[in-house]
Amino acid sequence: MTLQYGFFKAHVTSAPTMRSKHLPEQHETQYHMHVTLQAQDSQPWDCAINVGTDDADDLLRYRLVQNYSHPICATLKAAASGYTDLTGKDALPALDFLRSDVLTGTGDWQNSDVMNDGVLGSTTTFQPVASLEAAFDKAVATKADVYAFGRTYTGGDAGIHDIHMNQGSTGSHFLNEGNDDTDHNDVWQDGAILINFPDGTWTAYFTAFTQQIVPTDGAGNPVAGGHEINDSDPGSLARQLEAV
Repeated sequence: MTLQYGFFKAHVTSAPTMRSKHLPEQHETQYHMHVTLQAQDSQPWDCAINVGTDDADDLLRYRLVQNYSHPICATLKAAASGYTDLTGKDALPALDFLRSDVLTGTGDWQNSDVMNDGVLGSTTTFQPVASLEAAFDKAVATKADVYAFGRTYTGGDAGIHDIHMNQGSTGSHFLNEGNDDTDHNDVWQDGAILINFPDGTWTAYFTAFTQQIVPTDGAGNPVAGGHEINDSDPGSLARQLEAV
């Protein structure tokens, strides 16, 4: 079953706040930055952005890119305010870090700091929290357009989450077997944050977890003999198709 996926185009109307969520099945606590997104003719949406974990063996791997440039930016700028559904799409602007060139020229992955509840305070030096917080503060001050790619909340709440790579996760609770509605693996459903400032510059935030294994199959599940995602993996499956 394909999960509902797309992007929400809006302005940020709240200062970033931090929350934690313990995941017993993964034996770790994940940390999220929350902001409120307000689009024209829409109720406010909550946006939950992964920024790290307390598990040194499953860190967040991120690329926080200033002056991001890609043809997708023109597509997004022309999009209507609010939610754009990309469920079932298999091409940009739906995101797939392995099957598209959306991460071309964005540098190397950086590992997040190992986090603890100190990140929940009003100020922090944890990365990428500090840098992302500064980007959102600037977005609020300048009324920048923010594009949040991910999966929509279920249960009637207005919001978007799973703002990270959504394929290659191991464990039975993540396997995409085509018959459930959990936050399972899938292709062309990767999450990200892009910010278009009034001066025309773009900031982009892309993430994956070190325990996510690539390459992935057509369902987004890791293939046998795979490896943790590294700097050469983004776009690798697209390059393979081009070489055929």
